[in-house]
Amino acid sequence: MQETKIIMETTNIRQKLHKFIDTIEDRKVEAIYTLFEEEIEQDEWEYTEEFKAELDRRYEYYKNGGKMISAAEADEQIKEISHY
Repeated sequence: MQETKIIMETTNIRQKLHKFIDTIEDRKVEAIYTLFEEEIEQDEWEYTEEFKAELDRRYEYYKNGGKMISAAEADEQIKEISHY
């Protein structure tokens, strides 16, 4: 239950930050951007060789007729695992 509360609080904080950033003057937006510029500009799609190999393995499995599930089935499995 504690984790759910933290997630809800984080979601609320994100919403407040979005609203704040959308309404503040430009110089404040620029100041906030400067604080986090390195993180914002960082390439989010840097994959390790191990991860790339796993993606390749899964793609080959799919191409060779491997069993797949629908998005709805995946959502259901995720709900079961996460207890939501």
